Amino acid sequence: MQGFRELTVWQKSIELVEEVYRLLEKLPANERFAMADQIRRSAVSIPSNIAEGRGRNAENDFVRFLNIANGSAFELETQLIICQRIGYLTEDDTTKAFQLCDEICRMLNSLIKKLKANG
Repeated sequence: MQGFRELTVWQKSIELVEEVYRLLEKLPANERFAMADQIRRSAVSIPSNIAEGRGRNAENDFVRFLNIANGSAFELETQLIICQRIGYLTEDDTTKAFQLCDEICRMLNSLIKKLKANG
């Protein structure tokens, strides 16, 4: 099996982290520590859990960590929606991040199904 760096879903997750860091620059100064910290942790959790799960060398552990990564993607989407609703970010600001989240979630779910079918 591939190492985590070769996994397209991990690579896309790193791209999402980069996009999130760009978005965080748009938040007002008073939110740079509260909301921004939570958003940053959710985003970084996605590729981190993919990597950790892959490093466990057991498919059932890998699936568990992929599910955690998937949950972090949903958490991130929720936090970005909150930022839109309170006026910190616009729809245009978040379009790329939402597209990446959707793509990553599809990839995670596909990989989870594949691993479960093989196990």
